[in-house]
Amino acid sequence: MTRLTNAFSKKWLNLKWAYVLQFAHYNFCRPHTSLNKCTPAMAAGMSTHVWTIQELITSNAV
Repeated sequence: MTRLTNAFSKKWLNLKWAYVLQFAHYNFCRPHTSLNKCTPAMAAGMSTHVWTIQELITSNAV
């Protein structure tokens, strides 16, 4: 990971949680055309709908 701005974190824990949020968004909120407009979580049977960002942030499932 390269530093692109002056506003980056030097803590590993912050990097870990940034990755967790990115992977959760990718799997629950972002429909994929290769999956016929489903999310990977929907394709795996873990969800029944595309989540909003608000649902992702307030959920305890991730």
